[in-house]
Parts: sequence; C-alpha cells; structure tokens
Amino acid sequence: MDAVALYNLSPALRLMGMGLAVALGPLAWLWLRHRGAAPATQLRALTLLTLFLTFDLVLFGAFTRLTDSGLGCPDWPGCYGHMSPVGARDHIEAAQSAMPTGPVTHGKAWVEMVHRYLATGVGVLIIVLCLATWLQWRRARRAAGAAPAAVSPGWPLLTLLWVIAQGAFGALTVTMKLFPAIVTLHLLGGVGLLALLTMQAERYRQAGDAGAAETLGRGLRALLWLTAVAVGVQLALGGWVSTNYAVLACSGFPTCQGSWWPPMDFAQGFELWRPLGEQGDGGLLSFAALTAIHYTHRLFAYLVFALLLALVWGLHRAGALPRQRRALLGLALLQFVTGLSNVVLGWPLLAAVVHTGGAAALMTVLVWALCASRAAERQPTGAGRPAGVHA
Repeated sequence: MDAVALYNLSPALRLMGMGLAVALGPLAWLWLRHRGAAPATQLRALTLLTLFLTFDLVLFGAFTRLTDSGLGCPDWPGCYGHMSPVGARDHIEAAQSAMPTGPVTHGKAWVEMVHRYLATGVGVLIIVLCLATWLQWRRARRAAGAAPAAVSPGWPLLTLLWVIAQGAFGALTVTMKLFPAIVTLHLLGGVGLLALLTMQAERYRQAGDAGAAETLGRGLRALLWLTAVAVGVQLALGGWVSTNYAVLACSGFPTCQGSWWPPMDFAQGFELWRPLGEQGDGGLLSFAALTAIHYTHRLFAYLVFALLLALVWGLHRAGALPRQRRALLGLALLQFVTGLSNVVLGWPLLAAVVHTGGAAALMTVLVWALCASRAAERQPTGAGRPAGVHA
C-alpha cells in the first residue's frame, strides 16, 4: 500500500464549500423565523443555534472516536486528497484489503468525513456570528443615544480563533495517529467552545427582557465555581480514559478487578506525552497503567457527584436558578447511569456517546449558571447593627 501524504490541501476549497452548504440550511431557517426581530434578538438566536449545532458536533466527535473512525481518512483535510470517500474509493478498498480490521473502511471514512463537514459548517456559523456581532456593535456606537451592544465583538472573535485552534487539533488528531494528549485536548477544546457560546447567549438573554443575573450567597457562588472546576477536571480524566481505551480495565462496580485497590501504575498511566498504547520510551503500556487511568476517573467521579448534589441542594434551599438546578440534577443522574452502564455492560456505544454528551452538557449548564448569577455584595463591617450598638 502506498504511503499517504498526511496533509493534502487540494480539496480544501471544496470542503469549505461543503461547510457553507451545511450552514446555509440553519441560517435560512433562522432568517425566516426572526427576520422581523431586533438585531440583538437575531444575534441571540444565531448564538443559540450555533451552540446547539456545536453540541451536536461534540456528540458526533464522540461517536467518531468510539467507532474507531478517527483514522477513517488518514490524511487531512480531505480523504486521500478527495473531498469525499466517493473519490477515494480505490484507496479505501486497497487499505481495507490490506488490513480488513484496520482503521480504514468505507463506513469509517464516511463517519470521519461527515464529522469534518459538520465542523466546517459550525466554523461558517461562527464566522457569520463574528461578522454580525461586529456590525451590530458598530451600528450601536454610531447611533446617538443607542444602548451599547450586549456582547462585545471581542467575544465572537475569540470564539472564531478558538474554533480555528480546534481545527488545528482536529488535523493533529489524524496526522499524529490518535495521540492521546492531542485527542483529549481536542475534546476539551470542544467543551470550551460550548462554554464561550453559552456565555454569549446568556449575555443576550440578560440584555433583553429577562433582567439581570440572580444574586447568590458568596458561599453558594464559591461552591458553584468549585463544582465547575471539578467537572472540568473530570472531563479531562474522562477524555484520558476514552482516548487510552481504558474503560474496560475495570469490569466490576464498585470494586475494580474484585479489589478496592487493584494493581495500578500511575506513572505510566499519566505520562502525558506518548503515542497511543505505548510508553514514552516505546514500550507497551501495561494493564496496570490502564487500570490507574480508569480508577482515577472513577474515584474523582464520587467527589464530583457529591459536589453536584450539594450544589443542587444549596440552590434549592436558596430558591435560585431553578432551571439550572433541575438540569444539573438530571445530568448528574444520567452520568451515573451511563458511567455504570459502560462498566457493567462492556462499553456499549450508545451509553458511551451519551456519557460524553452528558459531561459536555454538565459543563455547559454550569457555565450557564455562573453567567446567570453573581455573588452577593460583601456587607460592610458593622452593617445591620441597631443604632447606638457598638462592638
């Protein structure tokens, strides 16, 4: 089988055209639905649409990874230098004949290319969002007495730069042969993109008729931040489990391999810069290393679950953020069920994809809660004492 050039930019323009075609449908629907609305309402709708399709992209990225389709087309951005697997049929058949159970098959090639089409479409939507936000901000500055734009154009510009970096990590995922650190960063980058879009959508909501952010007690606000950080760490640990294919290292629950503390090699397991399935020195990754990766994720999940329950209870007692707290409780339970299913049912595809989507949704809701709330002002010393009473 002939060697394949890792980067072949010849189909890049046609791939961009495919991304434009993917984005035109949602953009046309959005224009028809909101053509008479105020510019801020249109921008919020565009932001929410982009957020929804980005979440779909994260889910499809998980499906691509979990079906071992990440190398379905071993070059970038096309497939053997073509815009679709149709033009690469002969190359794919040759690769599949040489290695029938290998990473390149017709089905895997289509999964990989559909993921790239969707990613390009999301990129087009973010470019449109960036341009539309800048135009609305410019009009607001020129109009005398007009209210300032709800979102500075710097935020969608940052989002555009972020998605460009995501594209670079997507390319490296292929050309570096599913290097675990790169694949994990690519997953985290997708969640970061969701967070950026969520923040912008919430700012538009508050600038409309919904009013200002809710006030939380300082302790509850700190718990919200702590939970968001913990979920971010757990996302990274879960990505590390998935990209190292360590899910099945523990087949029982709550114990692992019949023990509360099975043999584990943390130094090997958390050596970050190494190829898939190998140690940094070229030796094979041991089963004890995979066990360490899996069990660390499981142990940290207990902490995250406890923090989520404490946060939901605290929000309930304060009567704050009802939509967010209900979503957090539902997603926490979903994560527990799907995580357990991955272990006891042998990593079924549906449960694995939903588990990744649930983690991304958890972080999205936590960012939404952070943006929709603010800490109570610190009371000045002596505030609230009756007149004439001194310390």
